[in-house]
Amino acid sequence: MRCYYTSDEVRAAEAPLMSVLPEGALMRRAAHGLAQVVAGELRAVTGGVAGRTVTVLAGSGDNGGDALWAGTMLRRRGVAVRAVLLAPERAHSAGLAALQRAGGRIVDEVGEPDVVVDGIVGISGKGPLRPAAAAVVASVRAPIVSADLPSGVDPDTGAVDGPAVTASVTVAFGALKPVHVLAAAQCGRVELVDIGLDLGEPGIEAFDPGDVGAVWPVPGPFDDKYSQGVVGIAAGSPGYPGAAVLCAGAAVAATSGMVRYMGSCSNEVLARWPEVVATKEFERAGRVQAWVVGPGIGTDPAAERSVRAVLAADVPVLLDADALTLAAQFPELVRARSAPTVLTPHAGEFARLAGTAPGPDRVGGARELARAWNATVLLKGHATVIADPDGRTWVNDAGGSWAATAGAGDVLSGVIGALMSTGLPPGRAAAVGARAHSLAANLAAHGGGLDLTAGSGTAPVSASAVLSQLSEAVRVLRVGSVPALQIGPTQQVAAGAVAGSKP
Repeated sequence: MRCYYTSDEVRAAEAPLMSVLPEGALMRRAAHGLAQVVAGELRAVTGGVAGRTVTVLAGSGDNGGDALWAGTMLRRRGVAVRAVLLAPERAHSAGLAALQRAGGRIVDEVGEPDVVVDGIVGISGKGPLRPAAAAVVASVRAPIVSADLPSGVDPDTGAVDGPAVTASVTVAFGALKPVHVLAAAQCGRVELVDIGLDLGEPGIEAFDPGDVGAVWPVPGPFDDKYSQGVVGIAAGSPGYPGAAVLCAGAAVAATSGMVRYMGSCSNEVLARWPEVVATKEFERAGRVQAWVVGPGIGTDPAAERSVRAVLAADVPVLLDADALTLAAQFPELVRARSAPTVLTPHAGEFARLAGTAPGPDRVGGARELARAWNATVLLKGHATVIADPDGRTWVNDAGGSWAATAGAGDVLSGVIGALMSTGLPPGRAAAVGARAHSLAANLAAHGGGLDLTAGSGTAPVSASAVLSQLSEAVRVLRVGSVPALQIGPTQQVAAGAVAGSKP
């Protein structure tokens, strides 16, 4: 499980160390790790370290100090280091003095370095880059390695509301922060450097492939089709039969139990998925362990009756698409439930439920909606946020936008509903399902091959293609590790340097 800590949580963890370590020791630990990563980038870009050129962009405060000390360590390895001081009068004095003693130069322009180190703003910074810093960053034509986070990106929300750094690599000091998963495209590859922090329970978690494999239901020697979870799917209408086919098909692919379908599209569903047990009436649907309701059902009186009937059942229920629209009109149907409920809105549906758009703090928005509705909320996006009513939160970085296609949400709902029917708690089912769904979309875009690295070849996909790769995605995740697998930038988090070893 990958854990993410807010800036306040990180500062609280740093405080005990700073009270017992020699002054500046924690900064030099961070700088050591940063220098190691920059040296690695120099080798990757140029084939060597000594004789190469690095420009440090140093802001005021500790983040600038981290970058200046890293420059000092690189200078000792024969790297030509130049520093642009964004706030000369407030530059970190000890770091600046060390760099100059090592032979580093203070310059006014970035020049043409092999690598640039972004040490402009740290986790205490808020808002976009100021004009002078933005102009300097705009002049960069080399890979950027950011110290702790890309400057100009909010550390806790990942929000970008103006000029900001887009890094090739971000070196996280001591702990991963929310920015590293919520703004993965800005961070690039993330390298985690251990500086000795004693961290508590994380505010945000994310599933690694091995974690998914450990919790994905697998038939045991005494299982039968009923004991592995029976999910009911209430989806589709004469105008949208594809929603029923996609949602039911995803449920079939996700687990080995049984799928029951209820709705007007039973003929279309059975023509594609003969293993589904289908009926047109809720009363004849049979017993299920969880329901999915909403994809393509419409919002007419018949659809409202279906939503009401499903929500009256004392089993976990996932609401998607049209069911969310109806829930916004009749919120008491959800809020009065004692059984678990999952809401899966995109931004527009979120606004209907909450009365306002998610805003830049998507984690905070999802948590508040989950608390207000007493339901698990899955807020869709490139970084999908899942929040339980008690505040526990997961984020899934999709690593691409291949699932941003009509019908892909119907597939996601079927997957999560099937997982809920096996007894997985709603938040965990939603987080695990989102992980498999995003991998299936990436596999589909790459033609089903496991080489998902940049440049391996991609093509636009449809929801049917995503569904076709779902079983393979589950198989890959159950293996837990595939050497060529790269789902997204934040999936490449490395252990980083151990504090105290030589750079």
